[in-house]
Amino acid sequence: MTRLSTITCPDCGHPEQETMPLDACQFFYDCKGCGALLRPENGDCCVFCSYGTVPCPPIQAARAGGEPACCPAEGNS
Repeated sequence: MTRLSTITCPDCGHPEQETMPLDACQFFYDCKGCGALLRPENGDCCVFCSYGTVPCPPIQAARAGGEPACCPAEGNS
């Protein structure tokens, strides 16, 4: 399980390495470059899945055949 992911802001391009929570999806992220409030893109469960280099741990576990993701993409709009 990878816990580090680099989020790149779609507005200013600022990259920032962050540690992801193991048991939850992060829906909001404040860009440390321009201050933009990032939200997941339609169809993604969290900001790491939308803007990160590595998807969130619940999605990683689901892809590896583990427990279903805690935050499935359906239901996000």
